[in-house]
Parts: sequence; C-alpha cells; structure tokens
Amino acid sequence: MPHDTIPSNYQFLLDTFCNRIGYSFTERKLLQEALTHRSHSAFHNERLEFLGDAVLNCAIAGLIYKYFPDLPEGHLSRLRANFVNQQALSDMALSLQMDKLIRLGEGELKSGGCQRPSILADALEAVLGAIYLDSNYARAEDVIRTLYLPFMQSIDFRTQGKDPKTLLQEFLQSQKMALPEYVVVTTSGKAHKQKFKVECVIPMFNIRTLGEGASRRSAEQAAAKLAYEEACPHHDYS
Repeated sequence: MPHDTIPSNYQFLLDTFCNRIGYSFTERKLLQEALTHRSHSAFHNERLEFLGDAVLNCAIAGLIYKYFPDLPEGHLSRLRANFVNQQALSDMALSLQMDKLIRLGEGELKSGGCQRPSILADALEAVLGAIYLDSNYARAEDVIRTLYLPFMQSIDFRTQGKDPKTLLQEFLQSQKMALPEYVVVTTSGKAHKQKFKVECVIPMFNIRTLGEGASRRSAEQAAAKLAYEEACPHHDYS
C-alpha cells in the first residue's frame, strides 16, 4: 500500500488478522504502526520490531524450556533458533496473510516487498512488540504460544529439534541436490479458520507428497515429513 492510499476494506483486513492471532488491540494505532515499513513514512515499525524481537525470544525460550523438559541446553538453543529465524517468521507471517496488510512505499510495493522475508519477519516481530505495549508480556506470550504450539507438537526429540523441512533440506544438500519446491494446492475454510494443502516436489527422486495444516507453514512441514520419509526410508522418523 503506497503512502496515503489505504483501501476501504483495510479495517476489515485488520479485524480479520486480529481474529487469526487471537488478539484485539485497544490502541489500534499500534497495530497500524507495526504493519508500516520505513519506506512508507516516518511512522514505521522499526522500534516495535526491536521490542518484539526481545519479547519473542524470551517467550520462545520459556515455552520450549517447559515443553521439552528433557532436552539439554544445546538442543534448546538450536530449537529456539529454528523458531525465531527469518525464514520461520516470514513463513508464519505469510500463513497469517500479513503480506496483504503491510504498508509499503511505492518503490518497495513495485519490487514485491510484501513478499520479502525480511520485511515479513520484521513486521511479525513488530506486531508482537505492539501487543506487549498494548497489554503486557503475559498476553503477548499467550499469542506466541497459540502461534507456535502446533509446530512444537510436531518436533521429534531424536532430530535435535530440527523440523522436517530442515531435515529434508540438509539431506538434499548432502546429496548435492536441488532444494524441494513447495506449492500451495488448495486453501479452504473461512479467513480465520483456513486449511492449507501443500505439495512438496523433489523431481530427482520423483517424490510428490501432500501435507495439510491450519497454516501454510504447518502444511509444508507435513508434506516435508512425508517426503523425508520417502527419501530416507531407513530413518525412523515416527
């Protein structure tokens, strides 16, 4: 969205987004600031992103400490890194359809900035920072728990906290093969209760697997898990 042009349905899009994350803002301007890139105006999200980064790291550390009581410190650190890196955050932002909400300047808009991982990841962290300011840490932690719990439940202890997409990527790289392609096949359900079906394609192995989930990222993880099991049949993943 360029400088001062805000679609008439933007308020509806914000309300739908709030339903997705399970949080309604008291101070709506904080949410708008969190979704505003510096290319759009001086009123942008960089300070909120700084705050949200700290909130997210602390919340994730606490959640994985409680959820994985048997993992040693090194595995916890790797697991936290997997959850808070740019790719994980941008994937989650896309699954929340934040690309339709981020306000960009003309240049960034024309160059496809709304799909850029760094912009998406920063905006999601900024939203978490905005929630913290709008309420408190406990409420921000609640939102983070809701967003991340599905991924935590799919983690296999024996993979040192690595998710299926990471395991598949590392295996293919070890074989000097191209990375898999993930294609959204269908999206169904209401805006705040969508279901995604994603196909994972590995041409060299003639592998095509389908995964389903409540977000694009969780569907990709499900498809990656099946593809990994096909590519490495001797690995006991389950």
